[in-house]
Amino acid sequence: MVIQNRFSSILTVSRKMVTALIMGFSSGLPLLLTISVLQAWMKQEGVDLTTIGIFSLVGIPYTLKFLWAPIFDRFTLPFLGRRKGWIVASQIFLIASIALLGTTSPSNSPWIVAFTAFFVAFFSASQDIVVDSYRREDLKDNELGLGSSMYIYGYRAGMLLASGGGLILADHIPFSMVYLIMAASLIPAVVATILSPEPVAVIGQPSTLSEAVIEPLKEYFSRDGAIVILLFILLYKIGDTMASAMTTPFYLDIGFTKTEIGAVVKLFGFWATLGGTFLGGVLMLRLRINRSLWIFGILQALSTACFAWLAVVGHDTILLSFVIAFENISSGMGTSAYIAFMASMTDRRFTATQYALLSSLMGIPRVVASAPTGFIAENTGWAEFFIFCTVVAIPGIIFPFYINKKLPLIADKSQ
Repeated sequence: MVIQNRFSSILTVSRKMVTALIMGFSSGLPLLLTISVLQAWMKQEGVDLTTIGIFSLVGIPYTLKFLWAPIFDRFTLPFLGRRKGWIVASQIFLIASIALLGTTSPSNSPWIVAFTAFFVAFFSASQDIVVDSYRREDLKDNELGLGSSMYIYGYRAGMLLASGGGLILADHIPFSMVYLIMAASLIPAVVATILSPEPVAVIGQPSTLSEAVIEPLKEYFSRDGAIVILLFILLYKIGDTMASAMTTPFYLDIGFTKTEIGAVVKLFGFWATLGGTFLGGVLMLRLRINRSLWIFGILQALSTACFAWLAVVGHDTILLSFVIAFENISSGMGTSAYIAFMASMTDRRFTATQYALLSSLMGIPRVVASAPTGFIAENTGWAEFFIFCTVVAIPGIIFPFYINKKLPLIADKSQ
């Protein structure tokens, strides 16, 4: 009986990890379809860098998703359950909007492209809200670390397929076909969601929409250092994110082909990121979250500075491989600590709203701070642009040190 129970427990944990992996894939695939892949498409059709940079604003839903997150905490659709119903609904609309984006033309109808890409971002952000809630409620506290890692692996796999696979395909078929293939790639995730069990309801869930909006915010802002935590989440990856917003045009501008970008930057970078995520998880066992955030933040800033080196050298595949390896390993380490920290800050009763609030702040640099990056790069040069991004990263490095020294109770909570 003991062996049977242990075997059953292993199967349950394995199922949860596979679910986290697949849902991570479903969340990661749409993101770069409105960023790097769309940038490459626009660059190919002759759209200027300033316009490409402004297009990052279509990702605003990722930064404002906390505004409609309470709806998912309060209401349940009449099928599949409280979390699964919303996930499947968002996935279906997401598939349709990605396919529709493939029918547009960046050079002839840029506003239609922007409008459609906005809806891709909206349904993708909505899916993220409920997937994060599902993962938090499906996993026990002692399973969160492994589950978060599996989610990141799936997320990165989705990003790899969208960006690496998408850019390689774009060298051989039209971008319109690439987007149709990406839309179809999400269908297995819909099936997996339907087959997964609904998480057990948590006691104390909001019973009214007003309660779903007010209580999560009231609970969070009643904590000591709540504002400091929000500022930290906002600034931690801002330099890294601003640099990433212009990397695809940068690679193309200094002579790399889309196949080289897909193979080295995306495929090779994917494995480097997974290695960094795993290494970050291992190091956190010794360093603890706050110290890890500080050390990993320094490495992220140094990796951004390496792009300035590549800008000076120019087209060099070996140097590109080194820079990409360093950048993705440090980014993977930073992200694993970043997500672990945010998860530790949420209350299970209000998972959707609180996690959406924190992750929305995480997305602000990707959307708002990235908007002027094309203008900056065009008017300063690539080397100067990446040095600027490195300097911008410094405040985010200081915050973990401040939290650890000045707010010990928060530091303890995140361990």
